[in-house]
Amino acid sequence: MEAGKPIAAPLAAAPAAASPRPSAEDARKSAEDFAAFFFSQSLESMFSSIGSDTLFGGGSSEAVYRSLMLQEYGKVAARSGGLGITDAVQREILRLQEGK
Repeated sequence: MEAGKPIAAPLAAAPAAASPRPSAEDARKSAEDFAAFFFSQSLESMFSSIGSDTLFGGGSSEAVYRSLMLQEYGKVAARSGGLGITDAVQREILRLQEGK
């Protein structure tokens, strides 16, 4: 093994054959993931103009933890219904599945 070279990760097992039509629970999970990402990106944009808090020292660590905090806020907003994005995306996923 050479120094500085990453260790190769073992190959993951082949995924099981996907069902032709994901269930409503799968659609809900995908919709929540999308909404969480959307909310997180929106919050990142909003918080980008806020400077570091000198009370906690600021710096790159604060930026990392702020990003993680905003991701969690996005997940909570998506799970709680947020602005209705999760429900709208789920309806659209299910509607598109019916058309196939």
